[in-house]
Amino acid sequence: MSDGGHTRSRWTDASLAAALLAIDPSLRGAVVTARAGPVRDAWMDLLRSLLDGEAPWRRIPAGISDEALLGGIDLAATLKRGQAVRQTGLLDDIKDGVGVLAMAERADAGLAGRLAAALDGPSAPVLIALDEAAEPDEGAPEAVCERLAFHLDLSAIALGEVAADTPEIDTEMIAMARMRLPHVLNADAEIALTKAAAALGIDTLRAPFLALQAARAAAAFKGLDEIGEDEAALAARLVLGPRARHLPAEEEAAEAEPDTPPPDADPADGAGKTDQDDPPDQIDAPDDLTEITLDAALAAIPPGLLAKLQMRDTSRKPAGAGRAGAAQKDGRRGRPAGVRRGDPSDGKRLDVMATLRAAAPWGKARRRGWARFKPGPSIEVRRDDFRVKRFKQKAETATIFVVDASGSLALHRLAEAKGAVELMLGESYVRRDQVAVIAFRGQGAETLLPPTRSLTRAKRSLAALPGGGGTPLASAIEAAEAMAHAEARHGRSVTLVFLTDGAANISRDGSPGRQRAQAEAHDAALRLRAGGHAALVVDVSKRGAEAARTLAADMDARYVRLPAANSDALADLAREAAA
Repeated sequence: MSDGGHTRSRWTDASLAAALLAIDPSLRGAVVTARAGPVRDAWMDLLRSLLDGEAPWRRIPAGISDEALLGGIDLAATLKRGQAVRQTGLLDDIKDGVGVLAMAERADAGLAGRLAAALDGPSAPVLIALDEAAEPDEGAPEAVCERLAFHLDLSAIALGEVAADTPEIDTEMIAMARMRLPHVLNADAEIALTKAAAALGIDTLRAPFLALQAARAAAAFKGLDEIGEDEAALAARLVLGPRARHLPAEEEAAEAEPDTPPPDADPADGAGKTDQDDPPDQIDAPDDLTEITLDAALAAIPPGLLAKLQMRDTSRKPAGAGRAGAAQKDGRRGRPAGVRRGDPSDGKRLDVMATLRAAAPWGKARRRGWARFKPGPSIEVRRDDFRVKRFKQKAETATIFVVDASGSLALHRLAEAKGAVELMLGESYVRRDQVAVIAFRGQGAETLLPPTRSLTRAKRSLAALPGGGGTPLASAIEAAEAMAHAEARHGRSVTLVFLTDGAANISRDGSPGRQRAQAEAHDAALRLRAGGHAALVVDVSKRGAEAARTLAADMDARYVRLPAANSDALADLAREAAA
């Protein structure tokens, strides 16, 4: 198993990762990024052939319940015996075996935490996380990825590479390597791999530890007594490269300082001399083995990986951050999200099976109170045993366009709003968008399009767009506030998009007067701000209007000057405001 430099094919590296995992199952497993297909199946078949043939293989669905994963109360046997009878879970079946987490990118935080705990346990299974995600903000859970030694991307491997580049590995070679593994010495690989991990921005000690284990397995595979340069480089390429967060050059450039005195220094002042009593701080140069491992890890970083990681990090929001379409729990409909203790009398749905399981372990103790009654109940259910169902669903979003239809530019602005509405409604099925349009002109505001998801209805309602007249801005803000509150009561996330120059000249009662109209608009904007809805003010004036900036500040809204707006830009701005 010679290294062969950095020209080794991706499939060869993937095959060697399978061999190392078969030699040392304490490497925990691999994250395999690839769609279902012959290449991924070939790698899985190779790993299965190298592992112990008696080891159980089980598929772990991403939506598996806690009871199926961890085990729980066997309700039928418990009711029959009158005492709690436990049944085993999937993790019990695959101890010292292999679990295949299908569609790992869909696993939630709860499943990730339970699998992480199992991987940290003494009888941890080998876990293969199949990640089919293609978007930068998706992927297998970090808690699982951190504990698996290898991150393999098979998505770009052609089927022809599988037949041409598969190294010669058989079960006899694996068995001999397992016997040699406990006697392999680390040499200097431990320090080199740790320094390489730090240079790549890897901030967990698990990575260099797993890399060291992989290097020891590689040395055992080659029949060596200690880790050599090739084995350390292989481990760095397989374990550290896919985990890189930044390139070492970003730090080394700042640390490198010239050691020569300035050209105008006077030798008599000792400016170019070294004080032996107080030597300057210096950064130790990396040794040869560290440089070799670091070069190997850098060569293994796929093109665009660092940019993808940065996009993934910035796209993730902290827990509790609100956004359009966010998952909401404890509703009465949606996808099941587990159970919790609760009272079904307040409208929650009782989970009968979970309630009986909660009561079953107390059966024997509670039957003592029924001793004088013959026969007593096998299971006594009390209020503390009640379990109610939880659900989660995507929150619907409502985007309300409030369009200034007064003046000479009315038709232009309304045409832009119409195009943005049609673009957003075209995606409404996927994004769960509802879109509405309020136009204000003359003496008041008019709802041209109530909140809808129907593109046909929107086109019909917006076919004839009125324009011209005064600017009743206060009436428009109040109409938008009322619609926003109504949508919020239905559980929707509301975003308000105002297309205006911020100038008002019609009061709420329809009378003209710029000063009074502006004061009423200011008061209405402050009331809208108190509602907490996301808002965006798009200044459509030719040169930018101070009144529009003031309106945005009153609403605590984002201000955008967009005199040459178009439908695509407006739709993008509305989505950004909702997020």
